[in-house]
Amino acid sequence: MASHRRPKPPNAAYTAALTASAAAAVAVSAQTASADPLPDPTKKGVQAQIDRLYEDATQATEKYNGAKEKADKLEKQVKDLQETAARKQGDLNDLRDRLGVIATAQYRSGGLDPSMQLLLSSDPDKYLDTASALDRLGDRQTTELKEFQSQQRDLAQQRKQAAEKLEDLGDTRTELGAKKQEIQSKLAKAQKLLNSLSAKEKAEIAKKEERADRSSERAELGNEASATQRAASAFEAAKSRVGLPYVWGATGPGSFDCSGLTSWAFKQVDVSIPRTSQAQANIGTRINSLSALKPGDLIIMRTDLSHVGFYAGNGQILHAPKPGAKVRYESIARSGMPFMWGVRM
Repeated sequence: MASHRRPKPPNAAYTAALTASAAAAVAVSAQTASADPLPDPTKKGVQAQIDRLYEDATQATEKYNGAKEKADKLEKQVKDLQETAARKQGDLNDLRDRLGVIATAQYRSGGLDPSMQLLLSSDPDKYLDTASALDRLGDRQTTELKEFQSQQRDLAQQRKQAAEKLEDLGDTRTELGAKKQEIQSKLAKAQKLLNSLSAKEKAEIAKKEERADRSSERAELGNEASATQRAASAFEAAKSRVGLPYVWGATGPGSFDCSGLTSWAFKQVDVSIPRTSQAQANIGTRINSLSALKPGDLIIMRTDLSHVGFYAGNGQILHAPKPGAKVRYESIARSGMPFMWGVRM
């Protein structure tokens, strides 16, 4: 019969060691919980990180596109203001010459009128502010002086506006450079992760993209009618770009980012739409239901509205999806991006 003896209590040394080990384990556990999680070393984990970096890069690309569009507009405004200022300076010089002729004639006829001396040697505003001095000039001279004053004010205003626009342009170019650096950094990190994979793993990723492209070629689009003729025409233009590469910031005709494809396609049918997906989300007529979409409608994706494509029919989107991919058809449900709404042009 087995005996049931009470176990001996552990000695003090053993108890102290056990307590220290437990404390260390708790400390390590707490430190691990509070620190950033280590990246998953498996192929699946690396692929998820690459996909996330590509998504971040495409989101940053739309912000870059917005800054680029703003910079382009500011550059045109600055150029127009500078050209206008140059014309006004020329007109002002011509008027100054005419006033000089008047002053010369007065001098030859017996002395220069004090009011003309004031004009040619100082600020004509002071002269015009003195109503009594106007009596010394004829109607023609008064008209010339008032025109001179008006043109001087216009010129000063044009130069001020040009200076303000130049300052805005400088800030926008700084923002543009920061967004460009952010995109390049994300893509470089993604490439570094991709390079860390084995040749076999890289081949599997490449095959996955090839399968997506082949699926695009076999996409069943149905025979739904487009909502409008211009949407149908823009969609036809976009179809001709299938198979061309995604390149951030590109607007065609040989490469595109997502909003670059849609804006290029509408441009081919003489319809101007904004450059970015966020701006494109707020034009036309909003279609809130996937089931109500028709081919040629724009599809706005992601909660930050950072992706756009064409509805292609039968639950498909035609778009430039991400770096490393080509313009293609893809199932909206399998795109990995939430549908926000459609836009009918």
